[in-house]
Amino acid sequence: MRYVKQKSTGRYLHAESGGDPSKPEHLQIMLDDVSRNRSIDLSDLEAGYGDDVEIVAEYQAQDLAVKTYAEKRRMEYPSILELTVALYDTDDKAAIEKRRADVKAKYPKP
Repeated sequence: MRYVKQKSTGRYLHAESGGDPSKPEHLQIMLDDVSRNRSIDLSDLEAGYGDDVEIVAEYQAQDLAVKTYAEKRRMEYPSILELTVALYDTDDKAAIEKRRADVKAKYPKP
């Protein structure tokens, strides 16, 4: 996977599969696009090839870091279907209440 990362922040700004490591123009095109689209000076960008799993994991961590507590909670709360089923089953309802309490404890209000 090839990537573009901002040097000053250490954040991945763009990544995509493919590309040929023997052809530096593949990376240069990505650098130029990111620089132009995000108005970041080329000297503050680096491009390269990296492990797919590591880059995707970093992207996900970056994404989670900028979410509000409410967005984080929403991602882990039970679905509408789960809530509906829990209305008619005492065991399911208890499990749902515990899950919601765990999520609230994990992501408290600021």
